[in-house]
Amino acid sequence: MPRPTTPRVRALHVILPWLVAATAVTGAAAAATTTPAPPHAATALFAGGCFWSMEKSFEDVPGVLTAVSGYSGGTVANPSYEEVCSGTTGHYETVRVEYDPAKISYDQLLDIYWHNTDPTDPTGQFCDHGKQYQPVVFVADERQRRAAEASKEALERSHVLKRPVVTRILPAGPFYPAEDYHQDFFKKEPERYEAYRIGCGRDRVMTALWGKDAHRGSVHK
Repeated sequence: MPRPTTPRVRALHVILPWLVAATAVTGAAAAATTTPAPPHAATALFAGGCFWSMEKSFEDVPGVLTAVSGYSGGTVANPSYEEVCSGTTGHYETVRVEYDPAKISYDQLLDIYWHNTDPTDPTGQFCDHGKQYQPVVFVADERQRRAAEASKEALERSHVLKRPVVTRILPAGPFYPAEDYHQDFFKKEPERYEAYRIGCGRDRVMTALWGKDAHRGSVHK
């Protein structure tokens, strides 16, 4: 779990009971989805710190069909948010992006991902620290692996970032959607989300890292 002084923990301490009651969510996470994607759709999995912010980065981008917050990379089936925060399940906060390859490519999604994260932080993202917040690109097959590695290498060669790129590229495993109150959090609770985002210093760090290219490709900056 993030350090008790982080803005996200303070925000969740206040709003979590209200959100749980409002959405009638139990403590258990939703089961891993088994609903097949539309025939034309493809899937990408990205871990980049707080999934509220990662989801926002991909929401409403032309060609993106859905962006779902959840958990991946761990050893326990159907983990709850509290279990993931405890650091005992091995999961990362992850966003599953379903997209139409005819309208947006995997390479374009990678570009959005890089420009909405700090690829140089091995401990987490912004004010959130711990394994569950570390940056990872989960790849489903060899094509995605090659594309992710090539994209990472191109970023490193560009020397845009002043420190090494530490984002890992790992094989994709089961993805478990997070509890309902986490989904579209920035839309359902805009004031509370902005309080977290500002308190976490996300925009300040992003601007320092990327300059005018911070949040490149995202609809919601």
